[in-house]
Amino acid sequence: MDSKLLEQLKDLAFDIRVKTIREIACFGSGHIGGSMSIVELLTYLYYAEMDVDAKAPKKDDRDRLAVSKGHSGPAVYATLATKGFFPESWLETLNQGGTSLPSHCDMTKTPGVDFTGGSLGQGFSAAVGIALGQRLKGYKSRTFSIVGDGEAQEGQIYEAAEAAGSWKLGNLFAFLDLNGQQLDGYTKDIIPSGDVKDRWESFGWDVQVCENGNDIAQIAEAMEKAKAVADKPHMIILKTVKSYGYIPGEGVKANHSMPISKEQAEQAIEELRKREGR
Repeated sequence: MDSKLLEQLKDLAFDIRVKTIREIACFGSGHIGGSMSIVELLTYLYYAEMDVDAKAPKKDDRDRLAVSKGHSGPAVYATLATKGFFPESWLETLNQGGTSLPSHCDMTKTPGVDFTGGSLGQGFSAAVGIALGQRLKGYKSRTFSIVGDGEAQEGQIYEAAEAAGSWKLGNLFAFLDLNGQQLDGYTKDIIPSGDVKDRWESFGWDVQVCENGNDIAQIAEAMEKAKAVADKPHMIILKTVKSYGYIPGEGVKANHSMPISKEQAEQAIEELRKREGR
């Protein structure tokens, strides 16, 4: 990746992370852990990879993103607002009465959202169907999906994976947010993930692994390798840190959803600035 573009994306990711923290603080609590872990991925997808247009959000042959781990809505919203899909002032209404930004992604309420998340596993199944539909229509567009590692304990995920592999959906790009944590604790203590690379390859998928899934350069490199394989769906495994960038939540077992006051948010942002030298 061009070094100038990489620095621009890093700056954007920092901005989106700050917006996400403040957004959650406006409500007083929220899904900080799973939102923070995919900020770099969302930044890369919306600013360097996906063919989407805030002025034509319903364009039929656009690239689409199904965020199957729909509780990461706050980070998705901050990204969409930064991209111009709706006013940034909306971020102050997260999960409040009359909002267009509910706790989980909702395609009926939020411009730019392509699938309603919440029931884990369903977003990924929908992504497989959307990718198949794009191919049947002869579109060059692609479908992207983000799956949580806790969510990946759902059998529905693997039924969809088997179908996508059988259909050789080369226009489907999925990302596994392998942060090792879920609502109830650590995945290793609940249902261990095992060798996820071998598992997805066994379904006929092209698989890439990012040892640091919070590194935009690694995400970009994995995508370039994936795009070189035309006849298989793609899984990019991102080894991330849950709550990455919201330092008070990093390494905390109960960081799936946390109370955050506006004062705590500003303290955390200042701590992050110092850590990143900004």
